[in-house]
Amino acid sequence: MEHVSLPPLCHLAICGGTHGNEMSGVYMVREMQKQNVDRVGSVSITTVLSNPRAVDACRRYIDTDLNRCFTSELMSAPVTDSTPYELRRAHELNAQLGPKESREGVDLLCDIHNTTSNMGLCLIFYSLDCVPLHIFKYIQSKMTSTPVRAIQLDEPKSEAFSLESVGKHGFALEVGPQPNGVLRADIYNMVKQAIDLCIEWIQGFNSGSTFEGGEVEVYTWVKNVDYPRDPTTKEITAAIHPQLQDNDFKLLRPGDPTFLTFFGETVKYEGEELYPYFVNENAYYEKAIAFQLGKKISKTLPSISMKRD
Repeated sequence: MEHVSLPPLCHLAICGGTHGNEMSGVYMVREMQKQNVDRVGSVSITTVLSNPRAVDACRRYIDTDLNRCFTSELMSAPVTDSTPYELRRAHELNAQLGPKESREGVDLLCDIHNTTSNMGLCLIFYSLDCVPLHIFKYIQSKMTSTPVRAIQLDEPKSEAFSLESVGKHGFALEVGPQPNGVLRADIYNMVKQAIDLCIEWIQGFNSGSTFEGGEVEVYTWVKNVDYPRDPTTKEITAAIHPQLQDNDFKLLRPGDPTFLTFFGETVKYEGEELYPYFVNENAYYEKAIAFQLGKKISKTLPSISMKRD
């Protein structure tokens, strides 16, 4: 099987509050800063509260979604007085943690998020990068009492829109269910354990350990599904069906209930068998997304170790 050798991962960035009402990352970053955690063994750690104005307001964002501001095109656009706050903040984060697609960027960036959906612990990353896949495999092997899954986004680096794409390697840690503006101890502890295991994996990698390859299962996005809507007012006319609610990553088959109209009628799924996730995510109402659908595929991982001089 193929083997990959990579430079050491010396600089880790841990970010929270990219969405200001997702509290696990906010409190994780604040606690690490309070304890002055800036190095663990061979790893230098930078902690960042990504969107401080949104955190202060306990809102997802102020002007626009910060986690959609990091494409190469947006990063190269000039900043003016009329530039939305989050886009100006994205440029600041890119200067601090990147620049994106450069040799100066942090070696690994982990951006902590919460979802109101019942997704457990989920790593989200872009394709063509085996580092987050190996970290996912490691966390999954250690957190056996928690559902640990991975979603792979098929976007080239230049079109990657989220904060983790600023680092040389990166992933978003999506954990739920947790309501917006609320901190749950069980969810926070899941995040803390995952962060600790991520650092543990980096330490092993930097010390010269070889991590064996193998097969891992990941989900890849296929399409978004909107709520049923009134054709005139565009208001939603149904809610997520109770049989779908809280059943993220459970295979959805033709004929399965998806929505329950406000008049009590069941809307059934039509289409190929796929896996739903971000089911009834609070923040996606404004994006006209009731849930996303993806395929589950098997990925073959090469073994990986640190490149020696």
